[in-house]
Amino acid sequence: MDINRISVTITGGASGLGAGVAKLLASKGAKVGILDLNADLGEALASEIGATFARCDVSDEASAIAALDALEAKNGTARVLVNCAGIGTASRIVGRDGPHSLAAFERVIRINLIGTFNMMRLAAHRMQALEPLADGERGVIISTASVAAFEGQIGQAAYAASKGGIVAMTLPAAREFSKIGIRVNTIAPGLFKTPLMNELPDEIQASLGASIPFPSRLGSAEDFARLAASMIEMSYLNGETVRLDGALRMQPK
Repeated sequence: MDINRISVTITGGASGLGAGVAKLLASKGAKVGILDLNADLGEALASEIGATFARCDVSDEASAIAALDALEAKNGTARVLVNCAGIGTASRIVGRDGPHSLAAFERVIRINLIGTFNMMRLAAHRMQALEPLADGERGVIISTASVAAFEGQIGQAAYAASKGGIVAMTLPAAREFSKIGIRVNTIAPGLFKTPLMNELPDEIQASLGASIPFPSRLGSAEDFARLAASMIEMSYLNGETVRLDGALRMQPK
């Protein structure tokens, strides 16, 4: 699919990996719609790159529908959805203070996994009404998992479960949507320089980067965005989860 002039929706697009995708796709001529809970960051980025912003809680049906309606009124129905919204948490299943908070586990699943599913179903429903392109393609959906889906560390039970669910959902979604010309893929990033990572001291960031086999550095939002753009453009790539991690394999802790 040619990125130029198509409408794109990016959840979690106000910062981090989502912002990297928004910037790159806007530079390629896409009509970018940014969805995020942070209105200040979202509106600032939208103004910077000529995009459209709508506030959205991806885990809430009414909020997601209203946000998609707002973007559609400005940019038309999106042919591409990139799911980048998500949160992380760290807690042992049984720790010094007792068992893992059930509410905290549910919150991670709600935002990361249910939020991804919510946006996927709503976007695909709209995409199916679009006229197919020359190759029969109507849309592309890209979600964000993590290497934690495969090698979750101690303390990552909730996060790994949410990201593992996204990986497991990718192929059945791709198979179901094949009849309407919508491709579904997932990116599983490793250690990336995100706003959360930036909160760590520089020496810890440097140590984490050095632990990656090659290239020995933290991934960047630009790395993630380039892979997302390639997934949009490569029409034969479907039903796949691609690790983006410099050959990193996470240790137990």
